Amino acid sequence: MSLPAIPQLRVADPSAFFLMAGPCAIEDRDSAMRIAEHLSELTQRLEIPWVFKGSYRKANRSRLDSFTGIGDEKALAILAEVGNQFAVPTVTDIHESHEAAMAAEYVDVLQIPAFLFRQTELLVAASQTGKWINIKKGQFAAANAMQHALQKCIDSGNDRIILTDRGNSFGYSDLVVDFRNIPEMQAMGAPVVMDVTHSLQQPNQSSGVTGGKPELIETIAKAAIAVGADGLFMETHPDPASAKSDGANMLPLDQVEALLVKLKRIRQAL
Repeated sequence: MSLPAIPQLRVADPSAFFLMAGPCAIEDRDSAMRIAEHLSELTQRLEIPWVFKGSYRKANRSRLDSFTGIGDEKALAILAEVGNQFAVPTVTDIHESHEAAMAAEYVDVLQIPAFLFRQTELLVAASQTGKWINIKKGQFAAANAMQHALQKCIDSGNDRIILTDRGNSFGYSDLVVDFRNIPEMQAMGAPVVMDVTHSLQQPNQSSGVTGGKPELIETIAKAAIAVGADGLFMETHPDPASAKSDGANMLPLDQVEALLVKLKRIRQAL
């Protein structure tokens, strides 16, 4: 699906899909640049439109001592540098309405976290920036609930909306993916993305550190492409074990290429 306000995401080939990928959080400039350089070369060679993802701050943490960020303006400046140096759109999360205008000065897409997709003031503030908005479906919500989040943005003057599925809560400490959500949200008229890595989280662990099943990243990604998702969202890191956030469900950077090659073949076969 074409995203005309972001030229790099124009997908002329109906067999193509776009990618939103990067580290969970901006940990420092060097690692962000290293990841961006690798993904830039890879996606250009494979002709996959790409958006660089990085959270400038992590607001939803289990423990008080969990990593939250290196400073808002410092991290946002790194996101802007990545965007300029690699000519790539960038996306980051916002958590409160007053953050929308600040983050919009640095990035191309504002992301609404899953737990916050019902927050009216946040959606309105994001919409008023005129930026693209990526709204993640709540783990606790059915796909049809997203029509109301989408309509809030449209009624606020912004129809540049992406909807993202990231699994549904299953019991107390696990998630499952209902692939019916993809076509149901596509019927609302917005591009739909499958968040492959977050849908494999195992939250609410007794340690206070979220677990995950990264060995199933390829499975979920293949299924999403086969179902017809417009894009994929994946977090990646050179060494997930040392990542400061969500390391348990990130894809090692050196495994991204092999996966994307397989996914392109699946979409082309359809």
